[in-house]
Amino acid sequence: MAMSLNRMQLIGNLTRDPEMKQIPGGQVVTSFGVATNFTWKDQSGQPQSKTEFHNVIAWRKLAEICGQFLKKGGKVFIEGRLQTRDWEGEDGVKRYRTEIVADNMIMLDRKGAEMGGGSYQREAGGINKGAEENAGGEEAPMPVTGGDEVKIDDLPF
Repeated sequence: MAMSLNRMQLIGNLTRDPEMKQIPGGQVVTSFGVATNFTWKDQSGQPQSKTEFHNVIAWRKLAEICGQFLKKGGKVFIEGRLQTRDWEGEDGVKRYRTEIVADNMIMLDRKGAEMGGGSYQREAGGINKGAEENAGGEEAPMPVTGGDEVKIDDLPF
């Protein structure tokens, strides 16, 4: 069996307030943007900086928590996997969107802590607050059943 790994970790600031929606199957999905900065010195020793913008989505209970506690400008740690979706636009042109599907979120600014924030991790049984305190360190896989499956067409963005 070939080994494979799809793991993303970001620390950045929200570029917009989270947008929370309910898809036809009843599941909650929240989307938001996170900006990260990369700095380096060029050949002449001058500091340079580049900002990258990342699309993030969260599902179910984690989506509700992100929608409730995260705000534009807030600093956040996001962990998840990278996925690329494609669809055909109304103009007939194929479109692509690469995003991070979050399964762990930690609010890093003091505002979040004052609002009862902390670390949230997606698990088979729901959300585990304070996940970093778990001894095992293993994340339970998210089970997908027939009724739980999400189709790309169901995504509201």
